[in-house]
Amino acid sequence: MPQLFVNRLTNLDFAYLDPQLGLLGETWLVDLELEGQLNAEGMVLDFGLVKKQVKGLLDQAFDHCLLVPLEYPGCQLDQANGTAQLVFHCQDGQRIRHLSPQAALCPLPLPRIEPEGVAACIRQRLLPGLAENCTELRLRLYPEAIDGPFYQYSHGLRQHAGNCRRIAHGHRSAIQVQRNGVAAPELAAAWARRWRHAYLAERAVLLGEYAYQGRTYARFGYDTGEGRYELELPAEACVLLQGDTTVERIAQHIATELASDQPGETIQVRAFEGVGKGALAQVRSPR
Repeated sequence: MPQLFVNRLTNLDFAYLDPQLGLLGETWLVDLELEGQLNAEGMVLDFGLVKKQVKGLLDQAFDHCLLVPLEYPGCQLDQANGTAQLVFHCQDGQRIRHLSPQAALCPLPLPRIEPEGVAACIRQRLLPGLAENCTELRLRLYPEAIDGPFYQYSHGLRQHAGNCRRIAHGHRSAIQVQRNGVAAPELAAAWARRWRHAYLAERAVLLGEYAYQGRTYARFGYDTGEGRYELELPAEACVLLQGDTTVERIAQHIATELASDQPGETIQVRAFEGVGKGALAQVRSPR
């Protein structure tokens, strides 16, 4: 039967809850194969409609969302009146609490968030809405092959007009560092280890800290036109920055911190935000 394919149809930038590691930022690329009878135009489906229907659903329901594994026993989710309240207990005892408008959450009938399971959930939602001649849909979700260090972070941009304002979405991002114009992979690798699974937050949205079962937790919150957002998670995973945690500020923060340990050196940081985009920052440290 005829098939069409689209490689790298889009990429998903999101956060998810993991039973072992807690809140993680992630970026997956999306490949698609669509099978069916040829229509009157001699196509399985016009590529323009593939982009509109498939990418449209991914952007709306999965991208910049918090993916939640509903079948994990430590997951408790209550949704009412457009608001979602979530409590997630990890296997090591840490607790994560999240409040948001329902649209910022993507609950899935899975015990954990993995590419194959998420792809099956997307297929189940997509296939019934495609043209009648389309009989099968296959999706492959996978992380970018990054040649060098990378880190994973989640965050929310309070002042953003779009979905980036959601308090728990994230990215899997490469980082490249130069010292005096020469690649310094050891500095990039050290920073990637430091921010392996970080939550980056604007200092102004920290509401306070409290102790619970031997851990210190940080509580963040802010209001947007979409609704109220709150997040509580272990303080040890959090990094506070001045201003919204845009990739421009992230790159500047990293460059400044690295330069402070390299007297008289010029440090340039290329910080990615997901796939193929990001920001540059350069700082010269005084001797």
